[in-house]
Amino acid sequence: MRIRRLSDWLPTTNKEVKLRGWDELDVILFSGDAYVDHPSFGPAVIGRILESYGLRVAIVPQPSVHDNLQDFEKLGTPRLFFAVTGGCMDPMVSNYTASKRRRDKDAYTPNGDKGFRPDYATSVYSKILKEKFPEVPVLIGGIEASLRRVTHYDYWSDKLLPTILETSKADMLVYGMGEQPLREIVELLQKGVPFSSLNTIKQTAVLLEKGEKVPKNKNWEDIEISSHETCLKDKKAYASNFKVIEQESNKLYARRIFQQVGNKKLMINPPFPTMTEEEIDASFDLPYTRLPHPKYNKRGPIPAFEMIKFSINIHRGCFGGCSFCTISAHQGKFIASRSQESVLKEVDQVAQMDDFKGYLSDIGGPSANMYKMKGKVQSICDKCVAPSCISPVICSNLDTSHKPLTELYQAVDAHPKVKKSFIGSGIRHDMLVPEFNKNADPKELDAYTEEVMTKHVSGRLKVAPEHTSDPVLKLMRKPSFKYFHLFKDRFDRINIKKKLKLQLIPYFISSHPACEAEDMANLAAETKDMGFQLEQVQGFTPTPMTVATVIYYSGYHPYTLKEVKTPKTKKEKDDQHKFFFWYKKENKKWIKDTLTKVGRNDLLNKLLPEDTSWRKNKAGKTKNTFDDTVTDKSSKPSRRKNKGFKKKRR
Repeated sequence: MRIRRLSDWLPTTNKEVKLRGWDELDVILFSGDAYVDHPSFGPAVIGRILESYGLRVAIVPQPSVHDNLQDFEKLGTPRLFFAVTGGCMDPMVSNYTASKRRRDKDAYTPNGDKGFRPDYATSVYSKILKEKFPEVPVLIGGIEASLRRVTHYDYWSDKLLPTILETSKADMLVYGMGEQPLREIVELLQKGVPFSSLNTIKQTAVLLEKGEKVPKNKNWEDIEISSHETCLKDKKAYASNFKVIEQESNKLYARRIFQQVGNKKLMINPPFPTMTEEEIDASFDLPYTRLPHPKYNKRGPIPAFEMIKFSINIHRGCFGGCSFCTISAHQGKFIASRSQESVLKEVDQVAQMDDFKGYLSDIGGPSANMYKMKGKVQSICDKCVAPSCISPVICSNLDTSHKPLTELYQAVDAHPKVKKSFIGSGIRHDMLVPEFNKNADPKELDAYTEEVMTKHVSGRLKVAPEHTSDPVLKLMRKPSFKYFHLFKDRFDRINIKKKLKLQLIPYFISSHPACEAEDMANLAAETKDMGFQLEQVQGFTPTPMTVATVIYYSGYHPYTLKEVKTPKTKKEKDDQHKFFFWYKKENKKWIKDTLTKVGRNDLLNKLLPEDTSWRKNKAGKTKNTFDDTVTDKSSKPSRRKNKGFKKKRR
């Protein structure tokens, strides 16, 4: 059993600072999460990265904002800057459900306790620091800052908000994964460059004051988008902004973006190139304890840590570009993969943990089976502006070989202390279907699928078709549902061939833009025909920096500027969600009434045959329960509702 010292963690109090023999701190990091010293927790990564650059760093996790604010002053003034992050999730997603109800638990707090993270935490922390230490620079980053770096729709206040640099009063914003920009920031500060002069660093954003000169960079092209004030008046202008933002975020050689915000000018510098294998390995190889700080020992387990305690993250980024997802907006479209050596080194660290029983809960990433995938000809990728590499079809330049991933799984399982490794991350099932992934070797796809099903699944394989309606799927940037049917056929064949008893668990979303009630009824009927009673479902939640959120607020698709209808009222959302649970007794009458009203007895017969079979008479005709008429099965029933009609069994 390894005995840990308090100084193995980054300090969180003055006592811990003194244990290290420090009399001054270079950076003090404030976080909306409890401090878990693990590479899956962004605040810990930033702290360890700064430490690796030779800085003296301390973390103040979940500072109280309900007292005299002593948590913001207890460690004094840092030599270089304050760093602020709202945590691993946007605080509003962490604090509220899709129906805007406050959550009962916070997964990033000991015991799941709520109330330790304020709404809009990054802005709250940053403003307090600027009020107390007006001369000390504040640098914000993390998912909340990253996805709110430009004019954005905030679902919880139902308002269009300006860049978070304006609301937080921070001096600079780092967007995306922070290792590369932080390295350059620290190098320049260590050379004596004033913080206020750090305005040409890639992957950062700043607000230029009125009259302040725009810094020159001969290597960058510039583009200006509609001002915040224009967006407030014109939803179409707001929508058109997003196309520019998304495309530039996903380019390897992007333009610098400008946006007027009142009398100030927002400047978003282009992103860094995708991290190299050496760079991402260096980040994961830092001396994490992989454990929560000992200060939480008596407060209870941290749910988010318990979930990933024995998991390994093997890559970052996602080239799926799904319209409702923020992964590519934050981590990038291109995949940054760790070396097999780095992954195996972490596996060995996990295997040495006192309570490790031999089971790894996940070997994965944002999409589990994108490891090592990249363009075959890099120069083609260099010019690409497509937000997705696999929608509407898989790019012919994309190398989708699953062989390196299959070999990695086998290398992990060869570790003497690993009994079994599971794939807990979502798998892109469409990439395993030869009819969709036409450039791949079918035998290789079969080999990967069999490897996963026979060795890396604990009874259930989770995939995310998201919907059954092709128009909705097209807007989602997801493939046709027919490919899920084809994948299920392969899944079933392997299940029988290998004598397995695995379940396939599909994820679905309701109330997505372009989704109508009939689309949800079709979804319910089609998945019932396939033998599913759905459980992994959710309502669409608008979050900043996604195509779907732009459509939700503006009513326009940012790429076509055509109008798109979106369910927005509570009733519309609740009604769509009910179709997921057609089999529940409390929903049956509502489904029956709804489908009959819109003339979709065909769907009603599929979903609730036991409630419609009594209507068939001897002539093979069907009694319409609402207009008291008799129609052929093939004809469309009247939609007139006769409330006085009472059904009679025949």
